[in-house]
Amino acid sequence: MSLNTESVVVVAGAGGGAGGAVVRALTAAGATVIGVDTTMENAERGAAAAVEPGRAVPAAVDLLDLEATKAFAESVRAEHGRVDGVVHLVGGWRGSKSFGETKLEDWDLLHKLLVQTTQHTSLAFHEALDAAGDGRFVLISATAASAPTAGNAAYGAAKAAAEAWTLALADGFKKRGDNAAAVVLVVKALLTDAMKEAKPEGKFPGFTHVDDLAAEIVKLWASPAAEVNGTRVRLAP
Repeated sequence: MSLNTESVVVVAGAGGGAGGAVVRALTAAGATVIGVDTTMENAERGAAAAVEPGRAVPAAVDLLDLEATKAFAESVRAEHGRVDGVVHLVGGWRGSKSFGETKLEDWDLLHKLLVQTTQHTSLAFHEALDAAGDGRFVLISATAASAPTAGNAAYGAAKAAAEAWTLALADGFKKRGDNAAAVVLVVKALLTDAMKEAKPEGKFPGFTHVDDLAAEIVKLWASPAAEVNGTRVRLAP
């Protein structure tokens, strides 16, 4: 199955740096997108990137609230009849100059942003993704998860935890018959046009442009769920 005009995809963190590119690519492929962020202003910013008006619907949801996230998932399924994908773009970064200077307050924040939002969205939507017949749960991770640096302890640990959770979801899909897939896409860092404009002389080695990330996300529906489920796809060199 490929994305089409019947497909419904939820993009969590739609107002972030990669949100617009992902919304644009998914709607260009025909899907209806529900762009989620913490405020309606942020959600509308992501939804505005849709290739045609109305193809992306903004929604303000507190993904740190499990019950609110579950209620949101039920509302999407009730209104649209299906959920073919959840793309988890919720991010955040905190770091330090050395391992010894790591602040556990940074871990507390990153645990919420990177881990709990992954837990809540996957728990809320996994039944709907399985019922869709070819659903996808897509986590955007980082090379720091498998190769953390001294000053990246909290960030790397949070990304690794989110990856492990997603791969556990993948195992659940496999045991239920491969009707859906959970996939981890790994980048070093993301690059936007705004970043290039702000620093035209910058080289950004190893960065993945958000448009390239968006194209990879859309491609995940081009292969059967069983082929991509549980894969960790590295987009960084």
